[in-house]
Amino acid sequence: MTQQPTPSSIDLSGSWQLTSVDGEIRTSIALPGDVHTALHRAKLIPDPYFGRNEEKVQWVAEREWAVERSFTLQEVEGDWYLDIDYLDTVASVHVNGFLALEADNSFRRYRPDVSSMLKAGDNSIRIVFASSVATAAARQKQQPFYIPYSTGNSPIPDGNMLRKPQCHFGWDWNIAIAPLGLYGTIALRKLETARIEHVVTRQTHNNDGSVDFTVTASLFSKHAGVAQVYFDLDDERVRLDVGVKGETDVNYLFHIDKPRLWWPSGSGEQALYTLSVELSDEVVTKQIGLRTIELITTPDASGSRFAFKVNGREIFCRGANWIPADALYSLSSPEKTEDLLQSAKAANMNMIRVWGGGFYEQDHFYDLCDRLGLMVWQDFMFACNLYPSTEDFLDNVNIEVDYQVRRLSSHPSIALWCGDNELVGALTWFEESRKDRDRYLVSYDRLNRTIEQAVKKALPGALWWPSSPASGYLDFGDAWHADGSGDMHYWSVWHENKSFDNYRSVRPRFCSEFGFQSYTSLPVIRTYAEAKDMNVASPVMELHQKNAGGNERIAGTMFRYFRFPKDFPNFVYLSQIQQGLAIKTAVEYWRSLKPHCMGTIYWQLNDTWPVASWSSLDYGGRWKAMHYLVKRFFQPVAVAAIPSDDGKTIRFSLVNDMLADVSVDLSISILTMKGERKHLSDVQAMCSPDAAVTAATIDVSEIAEGTLLAWNFTASNGMGGEGHYVNGTYKALELEPSGLVVTHEYVEASGAIEINVTARGLALFVMIESETDGKYSDNAFDLAAGESRRITFTPAAPLASGGLPEFRFYDLHSCQSAD
Repeated sequence: MTQQPTPSSIDLSGSWQLTSVDGEIRTSIALPGDVHTALHRAKLIPDPYFGRNEEKVQWVAEREWAVERSFTLQEVEGDWYLDIDYLDTVASVHVNGFLALEADNSFRRYRPDVSSMLKAGDNSIRIVFASSVATAAARQKQQPFYIPYSTGNSPIPDGNMLRKPQCHFGWDWNIAIAPLGLYGTIALRKLETARIEHVVTRQTHNNDGSVDFTVTASLFSKHAGVAQVYFDLDDERVRLDVGVKGETDVNYLFHIDKPRLWWPSGSGEQALYTLSVELSDEVVTKQIGLRTIELITTPDASGSRFAFKVNGREIFCRGANWIPADALYSLSSPEKTEDLLQSAKAANMNMIRVWGGGFYEQDHFYDLCDRLGLMVWQDFMFACNLYPSTEDFLDNVNIEVDYQVRRLSSHPSIALWCGDNELVGALTWFEESRKDRDRYLVSYDRLNRTIEQAVKKALPGALWWPSSPASGYLDFGDAWHADGSGDMHYWSVWHENKSFDNYRSVRPRFCSEFGFQSYTSLPVIRTYAEAKDMNVASPVMELHQKNAGGNERIAGTMFRYFRFPKDFPNFVYLSQIQQGLAIKTAVEYWRSLKPHCMGTIYWQLNDTWPVASWSSLDYGGRWKAMHYLVKRFFQPVAVAAIPSDDGKTIRFSLVNDMLADVSVDLSISILTMKGERKHLSDVQAMCSPDAAVTAATIDVSEIAEGTLLAWNFTASNGMGGEGHYVNGTYKALELEPSGLVVTHEYVEASGAIEINVTARGLALFVMIESETDGKYSDNAFDLAAGESRRITFTPAAPLASGGLPEFRFYDLHSCQSAD
C-alpha cells in the first residue's frame, strides 16, 4: 500500500473530547463550538434558554475545561504552525504536551510555530480554557486602581478585564452565562516559502472617473526565499516574483478605466469585483466594491453636521443596531445571519451598526453586507464599562485593532470605525470615576488613542469616530442630550419614562441609538415558558426581562396610551404595537428634519436569545409588529403626519431619499369609529432628490372628536403607503368591533398561503400570527369598513402535506375588549 504524503494543511475542526479539568465531566464537543451547547446536547445541563435554567448553568463558566483530539502526520519535516481565531478566551494550547500558545484575546488570530513539537505518527492537541470568571477577578485585583464595570448590565463581574464579548457577562437583553469555546478556524498548516498574513486594498478615484486600485499583500516567511505571488482582479492576472524574509509587503496597482461603483441599498447597484492573491499553496479571495466615502462634520448654525457621503452623494442612513446573532455560538449559523440581514434590507435599511459589546463579526457577515448594500458602522469591542490602560492591556488592544482593521478594511460596506460604545458617558456612571474624573479620563484617553493610532496605521485615511455617542473629536461632553453636533444616543423616552412626543423635543444630527421595548412574540415565548408562566409577573417572564423596571415600563406606557389588554396574548401583541409607534414617532420626525438630521439607527435589530427587548426581530428571525412598521417608515419615499409644537396643526412631511424628483398624490380623510372613510382633501406635492418638504398642513379642528386622521399616497416612482394619526390617545377612542372576515388558501406551486382579510368596521393594527414560522407580505395594517387586504404567508420550511397552519388575528378593538 502506498503511503500518502502529509498534506500541507490539516483542518482540525470536527469532533473533540471535552472534559472538565477536575475530571468529573467527559463528553464530545464539535469545534467550532461552545461548551454550554456541547453539555446541553449531551444532556449534562438543561437548555439554558428554557424557564429559569440560566440560573442552573452558570456554574459552567466557573470551571476550567479542556478539549482534546489527535491527528496523524506521516512526516514532520519543515515549518508547521497552528492557525487559530475566535478562541474564547483565556486559553493555553498544548501540542504533544508542549505549550504552544497562551491566549487571552478572542478578537485576535494566533499562528504559533509548533514545528519542534510534532512527531511522525499520532499527535495530540489539547486546549485548556481557564474560567473567565476567575481570571477576570484575578486581573481586577492586579490593576493599579479599580476599573469599574456596569453592574446593571453585567451580573457576572469584571468582564471588562478580558478581551471577550462584553455581553457574555450579561446585558440588559442577554443571558448571563459567560460562554466559552472556539468559534473560528483551528488548523495545522505547513509554511512553505511564505504565507499570506493580510490583504489590504486602497482605492484612488481620479478626476476622469477611473480608479487606481492598490493591493498590498503582507507575507510572512521564516527563511529567505523567493515567492511567486499572483494578483487577480476579475480578468486581469499578474505574477510577481518577490524576495521574502520575515514580514514583506508586496504591492500591485490595478488601473480601472470604467469602474462599476458600489452603492448602499436603495441608492444604486452593489457592484462587486473578485480579487484574489495567490501563492503556490494558498489563495486569499475577497469581494471588492469601488466607492468613495466621506464623513461630513462641517460646522453650521446648529453646531456641526454628521453625514455620510458615498460616491459624492449624501446618504440618509436608515438602520438598526446589530448584536450577536445568538448568545451561544453553536446555535448560530451563516444561514441564520443571512436571514436577519435580509430582513434588514427588506425593511428598507441601508446601514447596520455593529455594536461594541459583541464580536467583530465573521467574514461571511461582511460579505453579506457588501452584497445587500448595508453600510456597516463598526464599533471596536468596548462597551458601557471603563477599561484598563496598563501597558500589557494596551499592547493587546493594539494587536487586536491592527488585525481586525486589516482583516475587514477591504469590504465596501465598512463605512466608519468607531472607538467604542458609551465609554465617555460611563465616566459619569461610577462613583470612582465621578470622584476622580481626571484619573479615569486620562486612562480612557490612553485606550482611545491606542485604538485610533492602530486604526490609522493599519489603514491610512480610515474614517474614524472616537466614540458613540460623541459630539466631536476630543469632546467629552454629554452626547445623550446635546443634539447640535455628532451622533446622539437618545434614551429619555425609555429610561426616563417620557412620552413618545418627547422624541420631537430633540433634533439629532444623527441618532445612532434609541429604542423602546416589547415582549417577544407568543410562539417564541412558548419555547421557554409553560402555560402557568404566561404572566408578565411570573418568575420565568421576569428572568426573560433583563432591563430593571422593563416590565413595569411596558405596562405603564400601555396605561398612558391604551386601554389595558384583556389577556396575556393581547398584552404581548399590544406591547409590540406600542413599541412600533414609539420608534415610528422618532423616525418620522427626524427624517422630516433632513438634511439637519442624516441618520436614524434604532436599538436594536435582533435578539441573542428569547427575551423581552428592544429588537424588531424575534430570536429566530420572526418579524415583530414593529418590523412591519419599520418597512413603511424607512421607505425611501414616505409621508408622515407630524403635529406642530402647539398641537394646533398637523403637517404632512414628504421625504425623498432617492436620486430623482418625485411627485406624490396624497389623499387625506377622516375615519369614524364605525370605519367610515370621509374624504377631506387631495394634495399633489413634489420633492426634490434627497430632501424633505411639507406636502400639506391641516388644522386639528378638522379632526372631530372620536375620529382619526388617515391618508394614503402614491408616488411617481411607484412607491406608496398609508397611515393614520390619533389626536390624543388610543384609549380615548370608543372603538367598535372590526368584524374581521378571513379566508385563506394554499398555493401549491409556491408553497405559500394566501390570506384575505376583510373588515366590516374599523380595524387598526391587524396582526396575523401562527405557530408556524414564516414571513408575511404585510402585517400590523389598518382596514376601514368594507376594505380588504390580501396577505401572502411564506413558511420558513415546507408545510407537511395536508396540514395548514392555524392563524390568530389581533386588532386594537379586540385586544382591549372582552367582547
